[in-house]
Amino acid sequence: MISGKEIGDILALYAKHGWILRRVLLSDKLRENLTENLFGNMEIVSSKLDALWFSRVSNKNEAWEIRHLSNTPFALVEVFPEGTSDKEREKVLSETQTRLINRTPK
Repeated sequence: MISGKEIGDILALYAKHGWILRRVLLSDKLRENLTENLFGNMEIVSSKLDALWFSRVSNKNEAWEIRHLSNTPFALVEVFPEGTSDKEREKVLSETQTRLINRTPK
């Protein structure tokens, strides 16, 4: 299981490269094992998947990356052109989250 320090390192690395933490998805098991307040006031969503959603804007596009919280780095990225509706973005993000769940060990 990934440690709080390792999650803190992931958060710092993404921040260094201009990514903004948007969502936190944690299983009950990981949530109970974290003693640090790593996410500030960010809402933590209960999930089967331990992952962080980040986003950043570049050249009129917005990239969203879901980073699996494990000792083996793994992430999926979606890029949205300017003008993408919130509804369409949420649909794609939900599909991406499902793809990550299907690709990670149980």
